Amino acid sequence: MKSVLILQHVDRDSPGKYLESFARDGFVPTTVRLWAGEEVPHLASHDLMFVLGGPQDVWEEDKYPWLRMEKQAIKEWVAERAKPYFGVCLGHQLLADSLGGKVGLSDVGEHGVFNINIPHNPNPLVAGLSECHKVVQWHTAEVSDAPPGAQVLGSSEVSPIQVLAVGEHALSTQFHSECGAQSLMAWTQTPGYIDLFEAHKGKGSYKKFLRQAYSAMSEINTTSERLYDNLVSATKLVV
Repeated sequence: MKSVLILQHVDRDSPGKYLESFARDGFVPTTVRLWAGEEVPHLASHDLMFVLGGPQDVWEEDKYPWLRMEKQAIKEWVAERAKPYFGVCLGHQLLADSLGGKVGLSDVGEHGVFNINIPHNPNPLVAGLSECHKVVQWHTAEVSDAPPGAQVLGSSEVSPIQVLAVGEHALSTQFHSECGAQSLMAWTQTPGYIDLFEAHKGKGSYKKFLRQAYSAMSEINTTSERLYDNLVSATKLVV
């Protein structure tokens, strides 16, 4: 059996729809609750690293000291071991920061359903994807400079670095590629999430967001599944 190491930054968060992909492909998940003080285990016994989103910012190491440990683990995993990596939202920003890129606050941020562009690129991590995709966004920080040697594979009007690749073994998305119907339900049931969303978008905006997300869910799922399938195929985790 293969092992996927999941780095979690907040209670109740999960890889969402990708849990089904892990089960289908024979991955046994190991979740590290960094927010609860758990430490990253020895990396050699795992095959895939999946880094979730969260409310933290990459520069808040004094407030969240475990971020230092996490960044070191990501750097070792991607740059030294060259093993398969998938990061979403904060996991996207942590990949960039760990490898020498820059992350800062966005002038606008994105909360809701937005379009991203993925131009044609020979990198197999974006094989089979058309140019325009609807995705779920929830972020106020963004990657402003990609790390040396990384490739920007996707962008939006607000955030130019939406999809990032390191070689053909590490992939990250600023948008919530893990977000399916299960994730939307979890967000809705988590205390404070609706208020947080509407603090950015206005009262009543969360219901509008849900309508848009459920309406576009088929397209959202297709894009997300293709990205995951491309990664596990390119890295020969699944043959």
